[in-house]
Amino acid sequence: MSRQNSELSDLDRKILRVLQSEANLPLDQIAAKVGASRTAVWNRIKKFEASGLIIRYQTLLDPELAGLGQTFFVMVSTNQHDKSWLERFSAAIKDMPEIVEAHRLAGDIDYILKVQVATARDYDQFYRRLIERIELYKVTSQLSMETLKTSAPLPL
Repeated sequence: MSRQNSELSDLDRKILRVLQSEANLPLDQIAAKVGASRTAVWNRIKKFEASGLIIRYQTLLDPELAGLGQTFFVMVSTNQHDKSWLERFSAAIKDMPEIVEAHRLAGDIDYILKVQVATARDYDQFYRRLIERIELYKVTSQLSMETLKTSAPLPL
């Protein structure tokens, strides 16, 4: 199965929409929601997993209720673009659980990190650990005042 969205059937999309919103739903209930047999749904889910379309199953938590209500977006620019620096940067950010998302960008900013912490002081401690691990040319941080939308499901 190709990883391209355009090759998904209507039934595939229905199954994936249900899984994205209720991954722990019993197979019988998924089948009932999408109007297919339990076996057909099970076979498709196994194909999605084998192809890598389904990466993993996880539970989404409310950051505020989990005690990590401060979201910082950290824009990173570097003047080093060699393989060695990228490997060290990748290792550093993978090892820091406060970073919940990291993206390499096109444009003036090289990377953006989404950082979840409890307090501004925790962010400062995170920042100090980050710059101890890897040399950065420029770092700009923005505190999110309010989350207007958060959505894990892809719009299939």
